[in-house]
Amino acid sequence: MTKALEIKHLQAWYGESHILHDVNFSVEQGEVVTLLGRNGAGRTTTLRAILGLTGRREGSVKINGVEAITMATHRIAHLGIGYCPEERAIFSSLSAEENLMLPPTLKQGGMTVEQIYEMFPNLSERRHSQGTRLSGGEQQMLAVARILRTGAKLLLLDEISEGLAPVIVQALARMILSLKSQGYTIVMVEQNFRFAAPLADRFYVMEHGQIVEQFAAAELSSKTAVLNELLGV
Repeated sequence: MTKALEIKHLQAWYGESHILHDVNFSVEQGEVVTLLGRNGAGRTTTLRAILGLTGRREGSVKINGVEAITMATHRIAHLGIGYCPEERAIFSSLSAEENLMLPPTLKQGGMTVEQIYEMFPNLSERRHSQGTRLSGGEQQMLAVARILRTGAKLLLLDEISEGLAPVIVQALARMILSLKSQGYTIVMVEQNFRFAAPLADRFYVMEHGQIVEQFAAAELSSKTAVLNELLGV
């Protein structure tokens, strides 16, 4: 089966700053994979480089078997990939439902508004509220929900649990498991290891713009010492 995402020898720059150095990893269809690492390790830059949102980039980025390294960002999106950035990017002047309806359809098979409201009851209750009046957790739910409408089946999620109350984090964990059961492929950047650990099939650890360690969920208990050294968890 064609891999959902295959990255080989990826390098990326912001201006003159060389951030990613020969990044290599892959994600199977239907997998949840987490990129771990300290702040500044290059995890967010990796997501942005996949989408062509850094400056210069070199190497190979294949999405569902299609080489995307030379593509413009809008063309990459139409390969069926959705990105939820850390800053959420909610439009404050629009209602929750207007924010939800904003992204274009990329591929057939996106969730309907009714399906999204079933997954996120809070958004249904707040559908007419302005973006600025939503809580941090509701804004995060809305940021994720927007990309589910587009038809994207490969999701890049950047620090979606950051700064949220435990009850919201638990709701997001249930969402990840539900999406996985529906065949979505998910790449998460996470600082919250306790959130990521029970959700991911595989883990990649980044340091100084490179993958320095990788292991499957079944190996997690045997990697405690390595994680303590690399992450301080």
